[in-house]
Amino acid sequence: MIKIENQAATDWRHELTQAIRTLPELAAQLALSPAQLPAAEQATAAFRLLVPRPFVARMQPGDPNDPLLRQVLADDIEMQPTAGYTTDPLDEGEHNPQKGLVHKYERRVLVITTGTCAVNCRYCFRRHFPYGDNQLAQKEWDSVVAYIQNHPEVNEVILSGGDPLMLKDSQLRQHVAAMEQLPQLKRLRIHSRLPVVIPSRIDRELLDWVRQTRLDVVFVYHANHANEIDDDIATGVANLKQAGATVLNQGVILKGVNDSVTAQVELSEALFAAGILPYYMFTLDPIEGGAHFDIPISEAQQLMGKVAEKLPGYLVPRLAKEIPGRPAKTLFSPKLSD
Repeated sequence: MIKIENQAATDWRHELTQAIRTLPELAAQLALSPAQLPAAEQATAAFRLLVPRPFVARMQPGDPNDPLLRQVLADDIEMQPTAGYTTDPLDEGEHNPQKGLVHKYERRVLVITTGTCAVNCRYCFRRHFPYGDNQLAQKEWDSVVAYIQNHPEVNEVILSGGDPLMLKDSQLRQHVAAMEQLPQLKRLRIHSRLPVVIPSRIDRELLDWVRQTRLDVVFVYHANHANEIDDDIATGVANLKQAGATVLNQGVILKGVNDSVTAQVELSEALFAAGILPYYMFTLDPIEGGAHFDIPISEAQQLMGKVAEKLPGYLVPRLAKEIPGRPAKTLFSPKLSD
């Protein structure tokens, strides 16, 4: 394992408590005046601003259009109704057979581990999810295990949220141990943005239970721009891989953030250099409040076609969209130049 330096001073739980929660504080950290930022009183009241300081440290001071800032900066444009953009764009409510569990695809189930995150991304497709109705108490995890046991076709569990890595490692270890008792399960997948916004989350305690489980563990990071990737993230990835985990990334094409060939190429290169394999690049789920980030699928296909011309195939993430009612993700082929 690569040595984790000064871990006590960079404890992820402490860094969570230090996260920025107000627009004036964020502006001050980035040497921006209020006049340089959008009006956001209504948007912040509807979906609070939350961004950890390690993530802010990767933003460019003085730049109101910084691609990392744009992902977390509230804007009252979010409050404008847009036809076709809903509070449940993936119809997850139709596949929520019991508390805390989403079962859309035949051989895998998704567990809503918590409703909390380390960062509030303005484009989040679950920003309106009824977490209060799906919050699992510790003793209620038995019902998740029982559901999986009663569905022998399921061989993979996805921990999601919110962000599953907001749970304590003692809790995660206990939940994983319970799932290990089901012979049908082969893989454990963890979808998380926390190791990107607070890299110290990949600590010794987490690495211990990852190393010890019999399940094949897959971490799916969520990074959208090359500027999100730094040496601390690469160290965490190296430690995860040494512990036996696979590390992938899935992102979202966001207007004004990464909807350029340069941004996409640099993201794939930065991910691979950090030991992360590009996996999916999604078009925006039509979530209420996120329409200003969206681009047409045809434009996304043209974009990824140009990206494919500049990268080897293994660095080109699959362009995809999750369409309610379909038995798998819908893939879109990149449109290559004539």
